Amino acid sequence: MPTAAKTERITILGTPDFKKFLTREAKKEGVSLSELVRQRCEKKPASNKEEELLAALVEEVMAAVARAKISLGKGLDDAEKVLSEIRRIAA
Repeated sequence: MPTAAKTERITILGTPDFKKFLTREAKKEGVSLSELVRQRCEKKPASNKEEELLAALVEEVMAAVARAKISLGKGLDDAEKVLSEIRRIAA
């Protein structure tokens, strides 16, 4: 499918520092400033490796919390049985 001709002009205002930043970024990527802006605006956000790691960590923590709740519940049940036995013996 052929790409549409880029014939529409879009004017934006920015600070001189912002223009320098865009120019440097375009030069680093080897594209024109216009192409840089098009690429960055049209690009779907890529998943960030740090976000992926954080999501995996959150999953692990949630699983650990679930296991801890089960373990704590069993421990409390066991403690209640021992206390009941002590009360029965002491009575």
